[in-house]
Amino acid sequence: MLCATSRLLAARTATALPAQPRGRGPGARCRRRELHFPGHPELDLDDFLTGRLARPSVPVGRRAILRRGRMPPAVGGGPARSELRPRRGRCGPQTARVVGPDETAKPAARSRKRPGWGSRHFEAAGRWALLALVTLLSFATRFHRLDEPPHVCWDETHFGKMGSYYINRTFFFDVHPPLGKMLIGLAGYLSGYDGTFLFQKPGDKYEHHNYMGMRGFCAFLGSLLVPFAYLIVLELSNSLPAALLTAALLTFDTGCLTLSQYILLDPILMFFIMAAMLSMVKHNSCANRPFSAPWWFWLSLTGINLAGALGVKFVGLFIILQVGWNTISDLWHLFGDLSLSVVTVGKHLTARILCLIVLPLTLYTATYAVHFMVLNKSGPGDGFFSSAFQARLSGNNLHNASIPEHLAYGSVITVKNLRMAIGYLHSHRHLYPEGIGARQQQVTTYLHKDYNNLWIIKKHNTNADPLDPSLPVEFVRHGDIIRLEHKETSRNLHSHYHEAPLTRKHYQVTGYGINGTGDSNDFWRIEVVNRKFGNRIKVLRSRIRLIHLVTGCVLGSSGKVLPKWGWEQLEVTCTPYLKETLNSIWNVEDHINPKLPNISLDVLQPSFPEVLLESHMVMIRGNNGLKPKDNEFTSKPWHWPVNYQGLRFSGINDTDFRVYLLGNPVVWWLNLLSIALYLLLGSIIAVAVQRGAHLPAEVEGLSQVLLRGGGQLLLGWILHYFPFFLMGRILYFHHYFPAMLFSSMLTGILWDTLLRLWAWSLASSSLARGLYVVGNLSLLLGTAYSFYLFHPLAYGMVGPLAQDPRSPMAGLRWLESWDF
Repeated sequence: MLCATSRLLAARTATALPAQPRGRGPGARCRRRELHFPGHPELDLDDFLTGRLARPSVPVGRRAILRRGRMPPAVGGGPARSELRPRRGRCGPQTARVVGPDETAKPAARSRKRPGWGSRHFEAAGRWALLALVTLLSFATRFHRLDEPPHVCWDETHFGKMGSYYINRTFFFDVHPPLGKMLIGLAGYLSGYDGTFLFQKPGDKYEHHNYMGMRGFCAFLGSLLVPFAYLIVLELSNSLPAALLTAALLTFDTGCLTLSQYILLDPILMFFIMAAMLSMVKHNSCANRPFSAPWWFWLSLTGINLAGALGVKFVGLFIILQVGWNTISDLWHLFGDLSLSVVTVGKHLTARILCLIVLPLTLYTATYAVHFMVLNKSGPGDGFFSSAFQARLSGNNLHNASIPEHLAYGSVITVKNLRMAIGYLHSHRHLYPEGIGARQQQVTTYLHKDYNNLWIIKKHNTNADPLDPSLPVEFVRHGDIIRLEHKETSRNLHSHYHEAPLTRKHYQVTGYGINGTGDSNDFWRIEVVNRKFGNRIKVLRSRIRLIHLVTGCVLGSSGKVLPKWGWEQLEVTCTPYLKETLNSIWNVEDHINPKLPNISLDVLQPSFPEVLLESHMVMIRGNNGLKPKDNEFTSKPWHWPVNYQGLRFSGINDTDFRVYLLGNPVVWWLNLLSIALYLLLGSIIAVAVQRGAHLPAEVEGLSQVLLRGGGQLLLGWILHYFPFFLMGRILYFHHYFPAMLFSSMLTGILWDTLLRLWAWSLASSSLARGLYVVGNLSLLLGTAYSFYLFHPLAYGMVGPLAQDPRSPMAGLRWLESWDF
């Protein structure tokens, strides 16, 4: 090809040339080692450097591919197809005659031979071999010393315990959807764990209990993150070095390694996020084969993984947003393709609705159906849910129960707030501390079943025992004035003008009196919402409010957590604002009165849609209510990308086996630098393209990779990071790791692109190739060496703390905030 170009240039400048020494004639270029630019064999380095080339036009087919986010063919794929591959031209003697265009095209066409079957086969084999190597190394690092430490670490306390609940079929409450815990329980069950370990607190020894099945399952999914990232980057950039660098960043990150080795939801969540991302980019690569078997497979698999991500944690919504944006963009371009009929566009839309909306929702709902079917026994989570919900749980006092239908004086009752996750009206013998209103008995709400939840309903103006067999039954009616006497302490529910402990302008609620004898501040008017005076009050079904007779305020719960003096239960107040809210509406749940006939509660059991809706409302409220406790170690979102502080997984003292969750600082700071460089370089390229700048073909191809592939990864990082700035709940360092996966993939593409551009700018092909290889090796070896330095953080440390000069980690405490 280059020889033909040389002959054409020679013919246009002169009809005859004097003989010249070998290596100095017009054909000398063909004997130089030159850079080959895949997809543009007619171009050479001199053309780019002198700027004589106009910006090449993009064929219609290629525009369609780029529009769908595929890798432009102008960019090579790694060692076998790299644009840095040198070629030697072979030229015969140059003739001094004018060469016609037809004759020029023939040798040019002959020079553009495609790689033979053997080279393509070798390249594919190389890709599979590298994938196998990357996968093997990932599994080796994740399963190394998996059994250490042989005790409970950090949140294994929660998720190991919840796995036991599934094995024992005991109902519990958690702020996350059930799929992740269900899979942990299944892994434990299949590996022989019997669900008897209590998981009470970090540091408890596992002893003879089989915990390796659950840890191994999490490590297995965590190990797959590395090959998934490798394949995603390879699909977006078509560059083996970029994919290899990404795999190295994740393999040698101590943070990802630590999260993958314990019984946690994080490796399960990240598995589904990365699987959804991989399925999405694979589906994009099938855009030129719509409705083919691979096209349907990857589209359906994307929907399945979206259901998995959302089924583990609600932050799975972020990958759903990313896939949704990609889908909308794809459909918009299809709608603008006038070669497609409206029927075809409608088929595309229907396929995406079925695979990305209907299928995920069906699977997500099915996980809850399995969840409720398995957890059919009463457990510690009952009190978070409504009375009707509890009636379906075997062992609950409302299950298959029969209780009196209408409320009567003398009945022993529990009063439950209708707002989700508030609980039962509760009191205990502890008093409010000095300086917190009147020093009287505390009244709170409590989420669990307890004898201190029991109250006796009495008339306000008599101390006669309503249960006296000689007295007739007298029902409580809408509008009656009543007293509520705490059964365990014999103190009355009481309020006065003292301010509530936490909520300003609300009144304090206390327990007051001796043996039921108090004062007029113990009187409450009971009202049924939307009912008339005189109507009876039904147990479980009547929605009631308690109006304080003296102050006119309404009994309610603010939902705020009291300090340790209040046992971290929820605040009860009397609010002067009479607007009806769920915080101030209650129902009577338990009802004991031997003088009344009972009715069955089976008719109150809710349907599956009602149970599904209620469970989501409880989870959302529970998430919003997660606040830091006193002296609890938390972090802020701005800490995370800079690796400002880690998290203790195990051990505190120098005699303990210590594990510390901290990202490999070389990897994390390189990722942070890469995001800044990408924003700068991407902005420059985008502005240049928008202003019509003529980019060389190779630069244009690399720019498309950077803007298209890198842009998708940057969007993933933004979606998985910035929403945490808007959250009011408690946050921990591990919340950043899904975003860290995207930043690592972006780093792989960015540095591969930068090295290619730098090598392309050099005139010497050997120097360019050497620079490219050395640059990639430097990044790989630097990452591996940093892992060698920091690997004790993940695999465990024993001995002096890093603050001690004798500690082998003393020189690695680069930030004062690192507490290992």
